[in-house]
Amino acid sequence: MNNDTICALATANGIGALGIIRVSGNEALSVVQKSFPAKKLEKQKSHTIHYGYFVDGEEAIDEVMLSIFLAPKSFTTENSVEIAFHGSPHIGKRILETLIKNGARMAKAGEFTLRAFINGRIDLSQAEAIADVIASENEASRKVAINQLKGGITNEISFLRTDLLNFVSLIELELDFAEEDVEFADRSALNQLLDKIELKLNSLIESFQYGNAIKNGNCRCDHRKTQCWKIDFIKCFIERRKSHCKQYCRNDERYN
Repeated sequence: MNNDTICALATANGIGALGIIRVSGNEALSVVQKSFPAKKLEKQKSHTIHYGYFVDGEEAIDEVMLSIFLAPKSFTTENSVEIAFHGSPHIGKRILETLIKNGARMAKAGEFTLRAFINGRIDLSQAEAIADVIASENEASRKVAINQLKGGITNEISFLRTDLLNFVSLIELELDFAEEDVEFADRSALNQLLDKIELKLNSLIESFQYGNAIKNGNCRCDHRKTQCWKIDFIKCFIERRKSHCKQYCRNDERYN
């Protein structure tokens, strides 16, 4: 990804009391400074608001309020400026044209969120949640999207990954000494770990089906069936020797 300074309308395109244009990039402050003579923006602190006129040369375009967010404490983790102007589509267009003249370029669809993701500000599930929050039409969809935006799914997957890595390490230890009549892992402990993993998987599946039903209507596909036979297979591996496990699975149509 390049380091161009980008700009775009952050509010809905139409007439309103106010409109906001977002500018982000390493040169965001200098790009806006060319059209904001009221203050020296590079000397201002982060998370501050400044009043003045946005100009194009000698012509004042509008009376604006600038919000400054210095890296890395911004949505994209880059230097960012948000320009609040009177909500005329024509004024918004003039400000964008002036910013492009000053050295910025129009942002592509979703590029601010993409930069936040690439720069580590959010993960992929949170990036998806932003779109869901914007598109939410009722209280249920809003709650699901906000929970995902707060990192609810990310935390669950992180805990699941830790348990899976723990399980894999124990299984690999058993496989390394499969020919020896020695048990390095407690079978009951492995079973408990598998039950814990199965519970988390089912919880994630149910949360997906719930969220999908809220967004798109009822989901008819049954993801749990596939996961359950995988768990059964692993439990079988723990309870039996490798040869017995093969015979057990060969006789069960779910594994064929």
